[in-house]
Amino acid sequence: MAPLSQPISVLVVEDDANLRSALATLVCRERDGNACAEAASLGEAKKQLETGRFDAVLVDLSLPDGSGLDLLGHPEALAPAEYIVVTGDASAETAVQALRRGALDYLTKPVDRTRLCSVLANVARTRMLKSEVHGLRGQLRDLGRFGSMVGRSEPMQKVYELIERVGPTDASVFVTGESGTGKELVAETVHRLSRRAAKPLLAVNCGAMSPTLIESELFGHEKGAFTGADRRREGYFERANGGTLFLDELTEMPLDLQIKLLRVLEAGVVTRVGATEPIEVDVRVIAASNRDPMAVVADGNLREDLFYRLNVFPIALPPLRERGADVALLAEHFLAALNAREGSAKHFTSAALERLGAMAFPGNVRELKNVVERSAILADERIDVDAFPGSAAAQPEPEEPSTLQVRVGTSLAEAERRLILATLASVGDDKKRAAKILGISLKTLYNRLNVYEAMAGTRSDDESAPGR
Repeated sequence: MAPLSQPISVLVVEDDANLRSALATLVCRERDGNACAEAASLGEAKKQLETGRFDAVLVDLSLPDGSGLDLLGHPEALAPAEYIVVTGDASAETAVQALRRGALDYLTKPVDRTRLCSVLANVARTRMLKSEVHGLRGQLRDLGRFGSMVGRSEPMQKVYELIERVGPTDASVFVTGESGTGKELVAETVHRLSRRAAKPLLAVNCGAMSPTLIESELFGHEKGAFTGADRRREGYFERANGGTLFLDELTEMPLDLQIKLLRVLEAGVVTRVGATEPIEVDVRVIAASNRDPMAVVADGNLREDLFYRLNVFPIALPPLRERGADVALLAEHFLAALNAREGSAKHFTSAALERLGAMAFPGNVRELKNVVERSAILADERIDVDAFPGSAAAQPEPEEPSTLQVRVGTSLAEAERRLILATLASVGDDKKRAAKILGISLKTLYNRLNVYEAMAGTRSDDESAPGR
């Protein structure tokens, strides 16, 4: 039997003295440090709850002075607890009633030792998750951080609240937001707050994989399944078993593979390419897209049934332009990380931070990070306005957004990049409108943005490499 992750305090409420004593003994034996108190009736239990702190309450459904359900959420309790109902009636109606009244779980008599230990382990994990959330909230108050995410603005506070609610559950999550807003950080934080935190979190960029290889990458393949398959390979689903799989840019996944993904999600099994035997997997899926998934469904490029299967709990990330003072907070955060890495002590002037707050960042947080890194390279100890690079993407929004100046001799690819980004900025990042103005399809626009995003990341890596 796997041990509990930490000691817990349990109140056993049972009128049968022998069973009550046996349950209390089992609770204490399960892990050193566990504490157990006993009560034979509702009245005794209420007194115990009003004077002591308990992580869990094991309560019999039928007690001499009433139903055990009446104890759930006792308003006079000194501290909140998780309730596990014990009943001799194993009917579905009894279980549903207990869960609706707020019980964490229920056990049937005679109580199975393995089942009880599993439920208590779940209580311990739930307590740890609540402690983790409390710690993250403290970071948010003190440092403007929530896990790996940085920001104090109201739009981000709403995102944190959603993450806090969905994290401890096993629900599928669909994260939407423009490129560079931090969708993978949302997935990391949700995973960190889940009961799967000790298991793997794996990320797959569905838009960056070859359509011919993505099935093998997700589901694995057997040796000889296709040309080049010289050995058996486990797919992402198998490697993430027990943990979380982050499917980034899901809307770029080929339609035929979407059907197979839906089957995996519904059946909980995968079949490697070239194999016939299914393999059971237990994976929580977090999907993400920088496109409006409903628009992609309407275009016929995303299956509606798959979207609704994954969109159990949607989270929409705000663009950087809607986050106000978070720009300066993020810039300081990125610079602090650079200083720690390089052993430097560079700092922004107030004018530099003010300029950053006025800049247009079509690439959102990712672009801001690149601008901070480049300006730190160009500046000595003091980073002022003149240290910011002069690329069009990093300039403040022009007073006349309909005008774009391109130097003679600029390559067509660079001119196209600047025109696309400037058009996007002029229409408030409305991609449909920008594509119509530019005379290109929405898919072409997304493909171009993906290329620019990859180029920006490559340039940042090159410029920060030693000896460059």
